[in-house]
Parts: sequence; C-alpha cells; structure tokens
Amino acid sequence: MKSPKIKGHQLWIGVLATVCSLGAFSAGHEDDAPMNKDQVEGRIEETKGKVKEVTGKIIDDKGMEVEGNVQKNLGKAQKGYGDLKQDIQKGK
Repeated sequence: MKSPKIKGHQLWIGVLATVCSLGAFSAGHEDDAPMNKDQVEGRIEETKGKVKEVTGKIIDDKGMEVEGNVQKNLGKAQKGYGDLKQDIQKGK
C-alpha cells in the first residue's frame, strides 16, 4: 500500500464535497412517504462507497477507489429496488 502523500485539507475537501451531494438524495423523492429499509440502506451504502471512492482518488489508492465504486453501485441498486417496492405498494 502506498503511503498517503496528501495534506489533511485535501482529504477533507473530498469528504465535504461528497457529503454536500447528499442533498440530491432527498431532492429526488416525490412525496413525503417514509422510505423503506432498502431505500435507506441503499442510500447509506451509496454514500459510504462515494466517500471511499473519493478518498481512494485523493490518496492515490486504486484498490480503495475501485472498492468504493463497487460499493456505491451496489447501494444504487439496493436503493432502486427499494424505490420499486415502494412504487408497487402505492399501486404505480
């Protein structure tokens, strides 16, 4: 594993940018219906994966970057499954 050659503020900028993007999760929600378990867990995994991916890019750790990308996409899939379940329950 490579030793990180970054300054602390670079890592925090990446993490902050990722956290700021979380507002997009709630913006896409059409109504005030509570989210189901798969929607919540999917969004959490997507966010954790994005943070890991950005961190991997910043510290130049390709393995971490790829792992984060996979985790992010699995979270998106789980979120989509939860969205589908909710649509079926609502009769859409």
